[in-house]
Amino acid sequence: MSDPPEQDRERPRIPLALVVKACPDILPYCDGELRDWRDLVTAAGFVRGMMGISPSAWEEARELMGPETAAITVACILQRFTEINSPGGYLRALAAKSALGAFSPGPMVMALLNGANRAAA
Repeated sequence: MSDPPEQDRERPRIPLALVVKACPDILPYCDGELRDWRDLVTAAGFVRGMMGISPSAWEEARELMGPETAAITVACILQRFTEINSPGGYLRALAAKSALGAFSPGPMVMALLNGANRAAA
């Protein structure tokens, strides 16, 4: 049986508002407001080039993870950009894990939120 088309994949279970709270660095790339998942996917597709993530790595992530999960992952990578040596390689590795059912962006988002909460305390 073939894989479902990316538009048929299940949407992430994490709320978009939580992603925005954890990854505010993505906001300047979407006119400061994310209204829906499509806005996040568009912003991630734009910013990925500035992060050194190749078009093929982005497309592979979209296919293996689904577009929304790939976009959340890119937003998280952007948020930790200075700590990640190879954003494209990291995205490819996470996409490969996702294809095996061994990756969810939820823990990345929660780790960013927890780090922001500790920094604010």
